[in-house]
Amino acid sequence: MDYLEGLNPEQKGAVLQTKGPVMIIAGAGSGKTRVITYRVAHLIKQGVDSFNILVLTFTNKAAREMRDRITQVVGPEAKNLWMGTFHSVFAKLLRVEAAKIGYPSNFTIYDTDDSKSVLRAILKEMNLDDKLYNANFVYNRISAAKNNLVGPAEYSSNEQIQADDFSQGRGHLGKVYETYAARCYRAGAMDFDDLLYKTNELLKDHPETLYKYQNKFKYLMVDEYQDTNFSQYLIVKKLAAINENICVVGDDAQSIYAFRGANIQNILNFEKDYPDLKIFKLEQNYRSTQNIVNVANSIIANNKEQLKKNVFSQKESGDKIKVMRAFSDNEEGKMVAEGIWADQTGRGLKWNDFAILYRTNAQSRSMEEALRKLNIPYKIYGGLSFYQRKEIKDLIAYFRLTFNPNDEEALKRVINYPRRGIGDTTVDRIILSADQNGITPFEVVINPSRYLDGRSSTAVGNFGTMIQSFQVITKTLSAYDAALHIAQHSGLLKDLYEDKSVEGLNRYENIQELLNGIKEFSEREDIEEKGLDVFMQDVALLTNDDNDKNKDADTVSLMTIHSSKGLEFKQVNVVGLEENLFPSQMSLNSRSDLEEERRLFYVAVTRAESKLTISYATSRFKFGTLISCEPSRFLDEIDAQYLELDFTAKPAPTANPFFDDDRKAWSRNTDSFSKPKPAAVKTTSILAKAHVPSEGFAPSDTSKLQVGMEVEHERFGYGKVQVLEGYKPDVKATIFFKEIGQKQLLLKFAKLRIVED
Repeated sequence: MDYLEGLNPEQKGAVLQTKGPVMIIAGAGSGKTRVITYRVAHLIKQGVDSFNILVLTFTNKAAREMRDRITQVVGPEAKNLWMGTFHSVFAKLLRVEAAKIGYPSNFTIYDTDDSKSVLRAILKEMNLDDKLYNANFVYNRISAAKNNLVGPAEYSSNEQIQADDFSQGRGHLGKVYETYAARCYRAGAMDFDDLLYKTNELLKDHPETLYKYQNKFKYLMVDEYQDTNFSQYLIVKKLAAINENICVVGDDAQSIYAFRGANIQNILNFEKDYPDLKIFKLEQNYRSTQNIVNVANSIIANNKEQLKKNVFSQKESGDKIKVMRAFSDNEEGKMVAEGIWADQTGRGLKWNDFAILYRTNAQSRSMEEALRKLNIPYKIYGGLSFYQRKEIKDLIAYFRLTFNPNDEEALKRVINYPRRGIGDTTVDRIILSADQNGITPFEVVINPSRYLDGRSSTAVGNFGTMIQSFQVITKTLSAYDAALHIAQHSGLLKDLYEDKSVEGLNRYENIQELLNGIKEFSEREDIEEKGLDVFMQDVALLTNDDNDKNKDADTVSLMTIHSSKGLEFKQVNVVGLEENLFPSQMSLNSRSDLEEERRLFYVAVTRAESKLTISYATSRFKFGTLISCEPSRFLDEIDAQYLELDFTAKPAPTANPFFDDDRKAWSRNTDSFSKPKPAAVKTTSILAKAHVPSEGFAPSDTSKLQVGMEVEHERFGYGKVQVLEGYKPDVKATIFFKEIGQKQLLLKFAKLRIVED
């Protein structure tokens, strides 16, 4: 029981409570990974068969880390756990049960690019307007349908969905969905969403299979439960129905993936599904200083939908949170870069102790330029991953086609790469012949004389023979030897080697790196199945955290806040805290959207261990035009006692209302290396508003607002209504305010007081 030492009382209680439904509400930095791993280890120590434990995560990194820790406690038994991401675990289950839903066990897993390629071909065949039927839009629409368990037939027969599509001029979406599903089925392929959709289908239509896995998985644990969608929720609920030994771990305050289908109600309403639920709250933050935790608490307290908890830290108070105001986005970048430089040298830190977090990828430009000017090494996360590079996808397509010759996308990708005299016209004829004869394109390829004519028949036949030879050798060679054979005999390796350009050399080296990765995979001792087909599945199911091949490089990390979830850094800069940027303009239509933006800000703040800096600009270029920016409402929600305001940037013109009138409180010296440390400004609001609301200010009923009326806004001051447009409840008012000029506001959110005569 040594593993229980060092746990605080709440952590220990969660580990020891192994029976019945359990919810662990884990605040940021509260040691949830330790609790999950020790809870699994404790189950095994208490005699539970490791084969009967299912642990679901959202990243492979989390699963690996947990398995390693469990191994340290229980030894090799940890290998027997069903542990991994939702997609990897249920892909493994579907490999066993695929025949029951009409799929081969060697089905291909399409990534997003593959799916969109199939959709583009379908949209072209149906001659649909690409402005209305953009492949990205259609893919997202189908993905959302699958995550809500709406299949092609249900989609086409649902009157509400059809009415919505027709109103947007997209009445053919149902047919596109049906064709896409049929095309994937013919190719023996599932996309990412299918791995969950088809699992639900399997468990619903085959009760004997459901019963089998309900009895197999006697204990379930789900990490990051707040990020589950409806499809994931239903799978977990079905599997836990008999034993109800289910433990979910999560933090509603970090639910930030609604755009992917995550439903925060899954964790908020968990107790309704299991009335005898036992709840443990992990409230001690071991990561951040007290000031950072206090700021995070003051932010999230503004959300109405939440599970109440009192997160605290027993670490030192630490630096106050610095809030920097810049005149422009470029100046913001300069201030951030100079601050990082000063702290890196002055505090003896490494570059990889720093992170810059932003709401949108476009914000990285000004940060990159500023970092380059100071020769600060940096890396942007979320760019093109290793496995998305063309040369890597080309070789992997050969692997895919070898194991699943029905994979039409893989066939089209490599049939003429390297060039072998098979043009687009021939490929189109192959696809057409397959459709006309009710067979797969590969059957045409291996019988070219029956379906094709002309010189291309020989080239197509030779290609088919080559793929068949690959199918034979993969049955006898190791994963690495098979991969090397395919790379060499396909001509791909030779083609890249002969390209002596810098880009060609990089592509060749990338292929070598892929082969090295397969070699390492072949020599791993923690897995039993080491075939190339198993490696292929691992690659197809990689999550974003697995794609970076140089995680430990000493560079400043630049990334979106969404990408930062689960990470931590000694010092964090959160930039661009401006209205319509953060919170995003798209989030201002509903309370639920705004609360998700606030949770996103909470996630950003809680990535910091010892120092947090927040910044905003009062002007920013947008579509080539310099616009004035209003500081984010989120800044107003932070308790000012934890803040230090650094308003040392050059003041804007006096007409700009977002700067204090008391200019004496500022330093005009923008050289951060020589300026004295600014004294904390005493204020109850970070925005230092130019307008003080009238005594007893209260918003009026604006349903009778008319053009010409005078109004008061608690932040913008007094103004006159110029234009009213739109229909209830989305009426927009254009108002000219005396202090800041013209603004356009949605009345339902504007909080205006009508000034009576």
